[in-house]
Amino acid sequence: MSAHLGIPSESTGLHRPGRALAVWWIVAGALGGIVAFLLYLEYIGQLTGATPLISCSISPIVTCGPNLLSPGGNLLGFSNSILGIMLFFGPIYAGVAALAAPVGLRAWFWRVYTAFVAAAFVFVHVLAYRSVFEYGSLCPWCMVIWVVTIPLFWTVLGWTLRDGVWGSAAGARRLGEVLLSWLPLVVVVDYLVIAVAAQARLDVIGSLF
Repeated sequence: MSAHLGIPSESTGLHRPGRALAVWWIVAGALGGIVAFLLYLEYIGQLTGATPLISCSISPIVTCGPNLLSPGGNLLGFSNSILGIMLFFGPIYAGVAALAAPVGLRAWFWRVYTAFVAAAFVFVHVLAYRSVFEYGSLCPWCMVIWVVTIPLFWTVLGWTLRDGVWGSAAGARRLGEVLLSWLPLVVVVDYLVIAVAAQARLDVIGSLF
């Protein structure tokens, strides 16, 4: 059992990830929140014609405009980037709470956190699908958020399964152990599925030259 990823706490009913995981969640939340803010600035620029802090228009295919101004980019009537700015505080809070709690936190806290991250994971895959197959463009800032959210989900899922947050079933614990052991491969395969679909559909590489 890797100590830096956390150890199970059956005797107390409390669970605490290792320092490495907690710090990763904080970094992921901070990076996601910063990029969501840059995405919001790009959105304002698209609406007003103002120059964004850092432009994300690289080619006709790799650009933010079509995604930001689409219905899918404004699901609740405002830019999804505003949701990102707010919701990326979740991983930061979870990471800080894990570091601050000397003996861990109750299973319900980690279950809620996992559900929260799982919803974000599904959401970015839906947005990736719509970007490739409906809008015909890839938003660079959006892709950074995908790059952050995907490993965030797999680390949270793997740790909670392995640590018994969802129960003490041996099968669930083994699955969590496997996910954490093969984490780089799982994440890369997830990335590749999106990348291959985008290249096959949009010829992203060709658009850059």
